[in-house]
Amino acid sequence: MSAPLYNKDILRLAASIPHHHRLPAPQASVERRSPTCGSRVTVDVAMADGRLSDIGLDVKACALGQASASLMAAQAIGMSADELAEARDKLTAYLSGASDDLDFWPGLAVLAPARGYPARHASIRLGFEAIAEAARMADA
Repeated sequence: MSAPLYNKDILRLAASIPHHHRLPAPQASVERRSPTCGSRVTVDVAMADGRLSDIGLDVKACALGQASASLMAAQAIGMSADELAEARDKLTAYLSGASDDLDFWPGLAVLAPARGYPARHASIRLGFEAIAEAARMADA
């Protein structure tokens, strides 16, 4: 691991989370919390025609969890619940070492240094887990 865990790109993402507000009337809301570090991400969603049309976030997480939520929120609108679930699963596979594929979501390479720190994986997955579940609930 040659790259530092908390680098300027991670910190920049953590400081600029898109959609960092709660929605006034979401179709579904899901909160995910990491039991390891206490990081928490709440996602509100609205769906239209089977696609995510709006998202609201409340992120109280470490810099890695914030950066991951930032990357997720920047690309999620327009995706289906199935696509969001697939991204969640691919992120989990990447972090666990079961896959080396990062092409499924723009920008995730910035989180590569965290792959060797399993205690941080739960925080990194929070936003992806919450949005996948919220989209599934709203789409049902």
